[in-house]
Amino acid sequence: MSAKMCSSNSVVQAQKLVDQLRAEASMERMKISHTAADLVQYCQEHRRSDPLLTGIAASSNPFKDKKTCVLL
Repeated sequence: MSAKMCSSNSVVQAQKLVDQLRAEASMERMKISHTAADLVQYCQEHRRSDPLLTGIAASSNPFKDKKTCVLL
């Protein structure tokens, strides 16, 4: 019985793998040169609103410490 279960499990795993590979093969692919150009354009258009580039105003920063720590 154990050999039959192992065989059944491997068939199920193989079928899942085949289904996954079919799904990946059917995806429309884009050339990286087009994708990279689109990404650069998007980054340039949105750089003014990017907090990593412009920083966060101290008044609107929710992570800023409310109190300072003073050691005696």
